[in-house]
Amino acid sequence: MTWSDVYLVCFLVGLTLSLASVLTGSGHVHLPHVHVAHGPHVHAAHGKSGLAPLNFGTLTAFLAWFGGAGFLLTRYYGIWPWLGLAAAVVAGIAGAAAVFWFVTTVLVSPEENLDPADYEMVGVHGRLTSSIGAGGTGELVYSQQGTRRTTCARSAEGDAIAKGTEVIVMRYERGIAYVRPWDDDVALSNASNQRVGR
Repeated sequence: MTWSDVYLVCFLVGLTLSLASVLTGSGHVHLPHVHVAHGPHVHAAHGKSGLAPLNFGTLTAFLAWFGGAGFLLTRYYGIWPWLGLAAAVVAGIAGAAAVFWFVTTVLVSPEENLDPADYEMVGVHGRLTSSIGAGGTGELVYSQQGTRRTTCARSAEGDAIAKGTEVIVMRYERGIAYVRPWDDDVALSNASNQRVGR
């Protein structure tokens, strides 16, 4: 087996895996961690997009570009094998970097990763669309992240609250918002205290 044959196999394997991952949408393949006994444990740094530079997509791109460049250099230009290997490695790194740049700047949206704080219910202000009877459950309508939402609501104190009352969420448990009337002076300070205490 010659150098050009090795490069051709690398190119075909890299290209096939790249196309398979694009067609099946399986770009999120997790590679196994390699642990060396008594050695340091190193994790790859993640970029702003949360995607590590060393991932399935960049590895297959490296393999395809490495194989393609090496094949062309050794087969058609007759370059010295060690110089061809170095040039193929550089081409592979350039190809992997280009794929990583494209994915992180064009394909991945900064809004893709959700922040749990954006959906915190304690302190949310809303209006009851159905009344809450003493010890009963009603419905709360509120806006969050520019969207109108609804949830089940109960009185935080256990007393009745009339339909149409503006309320504030004091706590949120198992899909139920425990609310107090908004005009209650204590409601805002209690919600702030609970939020700080978390």
